[in-house]
Amino acid sequence: MKPERQPTMEKHHHPAPPADDEAAWHALADGRLSPADAAALRQRLEGQAGAEEAVAHWQQQRQQLRALHQGMLAEPVPEALVAAALRTSARRERQDQWWRWGGMAASVLLAFALGWTGRSLWPGMASPPGPMLALASTTTAQHFAQQAAVAHAVYQPEVRHPVEVPAAQQEHLVQWLSKRLGRPLKLPVLADEGYELMGGRLLPGEAGARAQFMYQNRQGERITLYLGAVAVGKPGAATAAAKKPDAGETAFQFTSEGPVPGFYWVDQGFGYALSGQLSRQQLLVLASAVYRQL
Repeated sequence: MKPERQPTMEKHHHPAPPADDEAAWHALADGRLSPADAAALRQRLEGQAGAEEAVAHWQQQRQQLRALHQGMLAEPVPEALVAAALRTSARRERQDQWWRWGGMAASVLLAFALGWTGRSLWPGMASPPGPMLALASTTTAQHFAQQAAVAHAVYQPEVRHPVEVPAAQQEHLVQWLSKRLGRPLKLPVLADEGYELMGGRLLPGEAGARAQFMYQNRQGERITLYLGAVAVGKPGAATAAAKKPDAGETAFQFTSEGPVPGFYWVDQGFGYALSGQLSRQQLLVLASAVYRQL
């Protein structure tokens, strides 16, 4: 039995369209012109020898090419291609989110740098006079939580460098960050909740250095614990070591103002914020586990 012959396309020599009209000729052959534009172009082609035949030949070639793979046009899109398209879309969304919140994170770093530079202009003073003093007095725990959410959005999508020091160097990580933050830190263990420590990094903050610890579960979902000093009162108030926290200071607060939701609390002038793209109940369970271990 002879195999079925596929349509063939004969070679013809036709005049090339003028450079200014080439796109219009192809649009006419593909049926992409409006009726009025198609009629006007065909009228112009009547005065060019072989032009109408060239367009007709292109239309014939187009029909033959479609006939070669007519069955594929009705087939469903392969699952592998659908999955690849979804991955590309998700990656683009993460990149867009990074650009949105990356700019906010950059402004936080800039504000910290300007504030720290300003301190050097007034030797012996805890803070410079004027607007900077007012800014320090209005720093709140809620603002601290928003900064935690921004830091999460910046570093959570990272594949190669999500942390500065990996979990394999946990002892060094804790000692280093404890020294930089000026108080002994303790790493919560969240294995019972399904999360393993990835590592941590040092970050700037208005009241000094801050730390971020990152955890991840088997599904690849990440959460971050952000901690550091928080100015809960006006400058000159009692220090955190001499001030016993009240009930309002340690109460959990939920926030969704930022790129990701989270729970935060303040204990003796030290803030903690747990952030992640999870439900409120899931975050509460994790925040409670963290609080019990600190």
